[in-house]
Amino acid sequence: MNRSIPLPKLCALLLVGVLAGCSHGAADDDDAAAPPGQVAVTTVMPTQQVFHDTVEAWGSAIGDPQHARTISLAHGGQVAAVNVAAGQTVKRGQPLLQVTPDPAARSSYQQAQSGLTLASGELQRTEQLAAQRLATQSQLAAARKALADAQAALDAQRALGGGAAEEVVAAPADGVITALSVGLGERFAANAPLLGFIPAHALVAQLGVQPEDAAKLHVGMPVRLHSVYGAMDLAGRLSMLGQSMDPQTHLLPAQVELPAAAGASLLAGASLDAQIRTDDFNAWAVPRAAVLHDEHGDYLFQVEHGHAKRIAVTLRSPDGETVGVQGALDAQARVIVLGAYELNDGDAVRESAQ
Repeated sequence: MNRSIPLPKLCALLLVGVLAGCSHGAADDDDAAAPPGQVAVTTVMPTQQVFHDTVEAWGSAIGDPQHARTISLAHGGQVAAVNVAAGQTVKRGQPLLQVTPDPAARSSYQQAQSGLTLASGELQRTEQLAAQRLATQSQLAAARKALADAQAALDAQRALGGGAAEEVVAAPADGVITALSVGLGERFAANAPLLGFIPAHALVAQLGVQPEDAAKLHVGMPVRLHSVYGAMDLAGRLSMLGQSMDPQTHLLPAQVELPAAAGASLLAGASLDAQIRTDDFNAWAVPRAAVLHDEHGDYLFQVEHGHAKRIAVTLRSPDGETVGVQGALDAQARVIVLGAYELNDGDAVRESAQ
């Protein structure tokens, strides 16, 4: 006798069967992706590579003290106008100061001018007397010498600035005014310093480095400099390394020679950071993600007979996606890159190459 299964009950049985089949398929997929007791990891082979260490430094561009100069005049005077300020960049021929002659120099010039007029008149009178045979040749020679002496005295006073109503002190070249030694209305003596000046091409980088890095550095090392507030990169060489710490910054002073072209785009006082390239060394090249760190230091994992083996390393060149490490790595064992954070020493792994 045939018995039919009610339709609702038949639907329920079919639904249970479908769910059971799906559950079994998902379990099969999970087993294929990660077998029990194994961690799926991605690995690469380690390679030896030449790296170089860098030492960080910070500072600013300053005028090279060896090229600094003081602008002065050979005569005294009084400041009538000040056209620049300390720290300002100037162009060749740009007016810096306007000065009037010192009253004493002006008076001496006027006296020399009067003396020349008098000597000229006296020579003319003596020449007329000599033509009438009323003056001797000796008197005529004396009058000519007096005129020459008066002309020389006037020329000397003109050189001392007494003849000019006003004089402009101009920039001798493109550069930077480092100091302003006089103010508006101030009187100054001959050869007194008026302004400090450094040519634009004479800049150096004044840096500071950590004292513990001093042993790694020596004069002549290449340096890469970057302007903190711009996209400017410059190359230079370490030209000086101090032997005592700066009492304010507690850093060791260092100087870097800058190329002559730096003055065209870099202003004195610009903030800089730098990387000083030290000696080259060999290390294992591995992806950055492979290197881990805990309370015991830096380490990574290599695959040994299907298990993760922890290797202590020293991170020597941390910049870039590929980093340099030193340690007892096996050149024939692959380094774990992805999945390393989930591992403990000795865990079973199933690897796939990166």
